Amino acid sequence: MALKEEFEAHAEKAKTLPESTTNENKLILYGLYKQATVGNVNTSRPGIFNMRDRAKWDAWKAVEGKSTDEAMNDYITKVKQLLEEGAASA
Repeated sequence: MALKEEFEAHAEKAKTLPESTTNENKLILYGLYKQATVGNVNTSRPGIFNMRDRAKWDAWKAVEGKSTDEAMNDYITKVKQLLEEGAASA
């Protein structure tokens, strides 16, 4: 399976992560997804009163500079890890 196809398959699997998935892990996935699909951050940081979007922006900024392939691989690895953790705790 090509990397892009595997990435897209794991993006679908990410939608089935357990409710118990932490916000921290969701933000890591968000940042990696945005880096893989958009590239480096291309917007200004949201204001202090928009905490949700600010956290998402910070997660994306944290992985700035990763190549598309590197971000896709890291995303796939993280989704696999979270699915395994969810299965183990079920």
